[in-house]
Amino acid sequence: MQGGLNPKLKIDYYERLFSEISRRYPAAYLHSLSVAEIVYLAHISQITIEEALIRLRAAGLKSLPGAGAEILDTEVRDAIAYRKETVQEWLDVHSLAHRLGMKSTATMMFGSVETVEHRLKHLLRVREVQDESLARHDGYFTAFIAWSFQPEGTELPDTRKATGYDYLRTVAIARLMLDNIENVQASYVTQGPKIAQIALGYGVNDFGSTMMEENVISAGGTSFVMPTHEIERLISDAGFTPRRRNTRYEYVGNGATEKHEATA
Repeated sequence: MQGGLNPKLKIDYYERLFSEISRRYPAAYLHSLSVAEIVYLAHISQITIEEALIRLRAAGLKSLPGAGAEILDTEVRDAIAYRKETVQEWLDVHSLAHRLGMKSTATMMFGSVETVEHRLKHLLRVREVQDESLARHDGYFTAFIAWSFQPEGTELPDTRKATGYDYLRTVAIARLMLDNIENVQASYVTQGPKIAQIALGYGVNDFGSTMMEENVISAGGTSFVMPTHEIERLISDAGFTPRRRNTRYEYVGNGATEKHEATA
């Protein structure tokens, strides 16, 4: 659950929202709010980011999505996201959430104006945060998700859409470089079902999940949405065994929950 930056909605609004969701639906796992939202909430509420995370966690927030990472390089962010959080803010918020015992995911949006070197810097920075978090035995990144920039409907000039080959090469390199992150998730929403299916042979072990609503990628003109049974069929046809998991990356089904292993 993510949204925009509303100057009228301060930390107390989200505390009430998360508390009420948790009260009404105690089985719900709240994986919500991007770094940009956390930083903004702390700013307009005149509290520290650490206090914001502690209060949101107490209200029911369990983990943070990796949204907004784009490319973790100042040169690239100045070109495509200069009003969003800085590279260091993104890294620091996730690191702080991990220190507080919360888990999160890491992402990378590639194919805009960055070079291959920028992508490698991004992966190394994510890897460094994960190493530090795992050494403390608290929270950590549960998964890494890469997707390609969708130039349609944007104002970036002369941007060529990344190919399926570029996507497959990128996730394969991510799997090799991020050997300290257990799960690499496919982005079928941007790549479509066929490329996502092929990606299962390039280091991806998580096909992603069904979505109730998606408004960001679809605004650029590209969005693939599939029901669960179609995701399971694609996994099976690729020669893997489909298993359902929760947000904590534990297998679910048949009344039992067990730790997720590297099986698509």
